[in-house]
Amino acid sequence: MLRSLLHGRWIVAALLTAWLMHGRARGESLEVRITPGVSGETVQRGSLRYRTGAGEAFSITRVSYLLSDFGIQRQDGTWQELPKTAAWMDAELGRNSVRLDPVADGAIRSLRFRLGLSPEVNRADPATHPAKHPLNPNLNGLHWSWQGGYIFLALEGLTRSPGSPLGGWSYHLARDTNSVWITIPVNTELRGAAILDLDFDLGIVLNAPRPLSFVRDGTSTHSRDGDPISAALVHNLPGAFRLRGVRSNPGTNDPAIRSRPKPYSMPGTFTPFPFQLSDTFPMPELPADNPLIAERVELGRRLFFDRTLSVNDRQPCSQCHSPALAFSDGRPLSMGTEGKLGRRNSMPLFNLAWKREFFWDGRAKRLRDQVLQPIQDPLEMHQGLPELVEKLSKDARNYPPRFEAAFGSREITAEKLALALEAYLLSLTSCDSKADQVFRGTEHFTAEEQRGFELFSTEYDPRRGQYGADCFHCHGGPLFLSQSFGNNGLKLLNGDRGRAEVTGKDYDVGKFAVPSLRNVALTAPYMHDGRFATLEEVVRHYASGITRSATLDPNLAKHPDGGVPLSEADQRALVAFLRTLTDPRPNLGTEVP
Repeated sequence: MLRSLLHGRWIVAALLTAWLMHGRARGESLEVRITPGVSGETVQRGSLRYRTGAGEAFSITRVSYLLSDFGIQRQDGTWQELPKTAAWMDAELGRNSVRLDPVADGAIRSLRFRLGLSPEVNRADPATHPAKHPLNPNLNGLHWSWQGGYIFLALEGLTRSPGSPLGGWSYHLARDTNSVWITIPVNTELRGAAILDLDFDLGIVLNAPRPLSFVRDGTSTHSRDGDPISAALVHNLPGAFRLRGVRSNPGTNDPAIRSRPKPYSMPGTFTPFPFQLSDTFPMPELPADNPLIAERVELGRRLFFDRTLSVNDRQPCSQCHSPALAFSDGRPLSMGTEGKLGRRNSMPLFNLAWKREFFWDGRAKRLRDQVLQPIQDPLEMHQGLPELVEKLSKDARNYPPRFEAAFGSREITAEKLALALEAYLLSLTSCDSKADQVFRGTEHFTAEEQRGFELFSTEYDPRRGQYGADCFHCHGGPLFLSQSFGNNGLKLLNGDRGRAEVTGKDYDVGKFAVPSLRNVALTAPYMHDGRFATLEEVVRHYASGITRSATLDPNLAKHPDGGVPLSEADQRALVAFLRTLTDPRPNLGTEVP
């Protein structure tokens, strides 16, 4: 089913919650900070510097895991349980701590927590968690969608064995029986707020007491019953956490709460916009300072379709983002208002409320920053912002009254323009494809579409008798996307280094944003440079065209040379399923002026 979220009410509740938390006493908080490493060395991401017990070189590119059910043991042996505490840790994103609050002063003997979740929490509806909750699937990227439940621990990287080409490994620990209790001796006296520093030794996870070999045991686990890799991980994990030290914590106020922005320049009266999403979608984090109100969304819509935003008054935003093409443009590379070609393919614009970074290389962290870049780019609309503000201000019968309705003032600024465009783009949701209707039980797949879905959502792991297409790793969940950037085995062309152009890191060379597959049948041509004209070509690439490199995604590198072997019939079935992800609603619910 579809549900609506009246953003005005929701954001008031969110701000009230933050205010109440800010008012709580912080003097009795205990912060647990965990640093992943290998044999005492902090993880060097992407470096083939580590060795398994069998002498196989490997790197670590992903360390992401869930912790829950914390408890503090006192010196008398009693436990203070904190059963509702959950944490998501991710090495790449610098998420390494959880605050336990309140914890009374006094001597403590041990800290206990579960790596994973209780069966009740693991099986609960993930769509009920607020946007910033550690168990929100859009935040942590660890929910297994159609298979149900969370991945408790995701370890991924590349590996090279003597005489073998560079490959990948992907160990995903999941399922109720594989949650692991960790108990760590602490033996300290708490006096006020404190920090417990823990080490998480991944060398122990892979090597002791049950050593794992990528050649002998395999490069992949999805924790099916009887899987020896998951059994070894469960056996090794309790010894992988150690106390490094205890220290006082003088700075316990949460700066994110202290600096929470207030709504920007609201009008005296406004209409909350009914933000629409599927019952299966996770809660999005809508901007606290730009509430979705109908007047602001309408202003953004008019701006989006207005040619005035380009330097020569010839090109609106919708020329490169057509509603009929799921807000893409059908070209390999977009053409600007003065006839110049851009560097990359035009990305579709829907379900952006769930995105954290924008553009193929992720250079914009907020939609309001993203929307101003094409306007100013010499290859695109090439319009200076001061000149654009002047043009809009002179349109006295049109824009000043609309800015007043949206912001409470007739004054037009570049900031207000960006906020209005952001509001409009956030309103574009796609959640009612044939596949959605099948999942709701109101439609049925054809036999070929069903086969395609099975291939899409099944791993390729011949050791375990699984022969799927492994698509769900990068395009999982109801949004069919990932928040990450990945190298999907394309040969680099025209000097485009992708994500590395933003981060400056060699391990990001050739990585680009992983897009949603919703409406993918409408958004040809494909990839960041539009090199593939059809879905058939895309699927063929993943079946036989993968190019190995030092930054290839581990979930592709673990497969045979070329990709996942798929028969012609299976490739057709996969394309048939992808076509069921098209939303039939005209213009994704937006009215074109």
